[in-house]
Amino acid sequence: MQGHRAYVVTGTGQNPLLVVLTTGGTIASSLDSDGAARPNLGAAELLSLLPPMAVDLRAQEVLAKDSASLTLADMQRISDAVGAALADPQITGVIALHGTDAMEETALLVQLQHGPQKPVIFTGAQFASDHPRSDGARNFTDAVRAALQPQADPGVALAFGGQVMPVWGLYKFSTDAPDAFRRVADEGATISHPLPAPVSDLRVDIIAAHPGSDGLLLEASLAAGARGIVIAALGSGNATPELVAAIARARNEGAVVVVSSRVPEGLLSPIYGGGGGGHDMRRAGAIHARVLRPGQARILLAAMLANGCCETEIANAFEGTPDTVPQSRPA
Repeated sequence: MQGHRAYVVTGTGQNPLLVVLTTGGTIASSLDSDGAARPNLGAAELLSLLPPMAVDLRAQEVLAKDSASLTLADMQRISDAVGAALADPQITGVIALHGTDAMEETALLVQLQHGPQKPVIFTGAQFASDHPRSDGARNFTDAVRAALQPQADPGVALAFGGQVMPVWGLYKFSTDAPDAFRRVADEGATISHPLPAPVSDLRVDIIAAHPGSDGLLLEASLAAGARGIVIAALGSGNATPELVAAIARARNEGAVVVVSSRVPEGLLSPIYGGGGGGHDMRRAGAIHARVLRPGQARILLAAMLANGCCETEIANAFEGTPDTVPQSRPA
């Protein structure tokens, strides 16, 4: 999609004005002649999903992609569109319609780059628009209502499956449940100041650890130009002695290595030794992601590298304890 097309739903002029950014995803998808769900609904069709509401909406098509195919440059484009909308003093809030595969990642990037003082609500769907269990209309409606609530918290949240959830520590836990997202733990963000620099040109990779893993993939990532690497480790952040040795080599070459986990919930604690445990990884120079799982850890690392943060700042962001604990709530 080249450029942006704007659709304006006019009202009385006295209603709150929300910007709706469409980016593709399942909420914008229907089955084509080959039986594949593809994002083919435009902004006007998506707005038609909403019931009558006391709100004025300005919709803008930013992308039309499945979120699994998004690049960091695509996420940056979405974040830039959110930032442009937030700069308009007439705007009450922003709704981003987004695919679920990478929703928590783009949402975190927006939070990190803008620290919005107005509500920014991400939502999407688990089922395509023509599926018998289509859930896009309900989620979209909940997102609009969340953005309009007088007590709506500023900043980025997800409205999905009947819940409104703060973005820090979110992960997608189900491929087919309507309430697709959960939080790793009830913890708030450790970053309170914006990190505005663009991440489009950075390479930050995720490498999965497994029993018997060596350093080959990590070394290939370095050779490809990665400035940061996230390890999707086992358990509370553990791997093999071979991977620990590769982490030490990566640190000697100047790359920042963050250890997350393939386990979906619980806080990480680098207490294990044995040559490949989290304690050994930390001694090799890795940073432990206390809360964030690999996808969001990659986004935070990219944002901090783009903004020239030092390693102490990066370690504090991943390993620190937040001052506040935002809670999920019903939509």
